[in-house]
Amino acid sequence: MKVEYVNPFVCAAFSVIEMVIGVKPVKGTLTARPSLFTSQQCNVITGVTGQVEGQVIYGMSLITADKVASAMLGQPIRTFDQLAASAIGELGNMISGNASTALAEAGFQCDITPPSIVRGTNVKISTLNIPALVVPVMLPDIGEIEIIVSLQDRR
Repeated sequence: MKVEYVNPFVCAAFSVIEMVIGVKPVKGTLTARPSLFTSQQCNVITGVTGQVEGQVIYGMSLITADKVASAMLGQPIRTFDQLAASAIGELGNMISGNASTALAEAGFQCDITPPSIVRGTNVKISTLNIPALVVPVMLPDIGEIEIIVSLQDRR
């Protein structure tokens, strides 16, 4: 996978998180996975179609999801309910939308699909055999979000 597919998602995540949640994210060490999977409890999955295709997952623990949703909604979330899921889904949608704009500006025309929320641990997503790059992003006093990018050139 090309690194130029990953950078727009990381940059968009930093920008959106700072604007919407009000914390300055800290990027962790990039790692590679042979396939797309997540070990997180709460995941926002967005598809990418066009010249670049695949999926992006924003994964986090339920505790982190509750804290992110609380920050976005301006009220405490005690249970991960439909309102919290909607906030988390919108965060993924905003990041992916900004990233797809950056990809288009770099010459890779693409669209995103509406986000899906998947809860549970050790979720495996069956897709094309596209390796995934994982960027952990720490949100001070909130938790960690894993950005898992699995994209390739359209064949």
